[in-house]
Amino acid sequence: MLLDKRGVFFLRKISIKNLKGNEILAQDIMSEYDTLLMSKGIVLKKEYMERLEQLGITHLYVEDSYAEGIEEITEIKIKTQCQKEVQDTLDKFLSCGSSELESIKNVAKEIILDLLEKPEIMFNVSGVRQKAESAYSHSINVAALSVFLALQMKISKENIREIAVGALLHDIGYTCVKTDVKEKKYIEFTETERKEMKMHVVHGYTVMKDEKWLSNIAKDIIFRHHERMDGTGYPMHIKGDKQKIGEKIVAVCDAFDRKIYGIYADQMKVHEAMEYIVGNSGKLFDSQVVEVFNKSVAAYPNGTTVVTNQGEEAVVYRQNKGMPTRPVLRMLRDANGKDYEDWVEMDLVKELSLFIQDTLE
Repeated sequence: MLLDKRGVFFLRKISIKNLKGNEILAQDIMSEYDTLLMSKGIVLKKEYMERLEQLGITHLYVEDSYAEGIEEITEIKIKTQCQKEVQDTLDKFLSCGSSELESIKNVAKEIILDLLEKPEIMFNVSGVRQKAESAYSHSINVAALSVFLALQMKISKENIREIAVGALLHDIGYTCVKTDVKEKKYIEFTETERKEMKMHVVHGYTVMKDEKWLSNIAKDIIFRHHERMDGTGYPMHIKGDKQKIGEKIVAVCDAFDRKIYGIYADQMKVHEAMEYIVGNSGKLFDSQVVEVFNKSVAAYPNGTTVVTNQGEEAVVYRQNKGMPTRPVLRMLRDANGKDYEDWVEMDLVKELSLFIQDTLE
């Protein structure tokens, strides 16, 4: 394992199917009950693959060669800090009712403070999640990205806090849905299942509408985050001119996270999910929100292994602000498959003839 003089490791995302053995796990793997299953620093073996797949893990981060001040994966940092509180709060809601949800405001505040520390960075999505943690991780991801976009859009801090709370609770209505379709895709639902699943927004609003501590901004997000600009959304088929900015932001972030993690849909790579959002700008999603989203989210997150148009393999090292498809790469192998022996960086903002063709995931 190569280290720089400060002994700093570089995170690299890898599919468990591509594990060759002897890689070093860079982040702890936890169970749904917050039990440590594999600790970072462990040397991975090929035979671990089956067990990881049983846990619903498709990718993980391993330690790779040296790096200088690598940026943290935004999603991982925030999830690590907030997931326990969100999970405990939602569990209390199931047993004690909506009065237990007010503490979610503290989580919203933590997320905002985290993102205010580095408002200039690109939002990095890890793409690594266990099935067991999908419900609360989805809510945290949507809230974090919603706050990030709202900050870029210069929305008032007070409204950003309410947007964060609404995003954290946007899917609370699923707790009232009787249909169990966790392993199915939306196109596989029966008509009855589709109607039942769409009712989660109504259930959520019904549960929360009389809570005085919850703002109207947050309540509207719970009720209307599946509305679309052209009126094809639900439950009220409200068009864009009737939607508020918080609902529009959460609509984009919710759809994006669902595509990345394959929630009721085919899983997409991050850049493919971004193309879906951008391709539906003005039709399904608000064009102003999409414009900010497209400049603020890394299409190729740090640690992603990519293939260039020249057939070389590289790993994304850091982001260039406002240039989501033109990060800085650390080159791994040349077009002939030969490993680079020295550290070679390519800044795609400067190397105009070089671009990313696809990711190896």
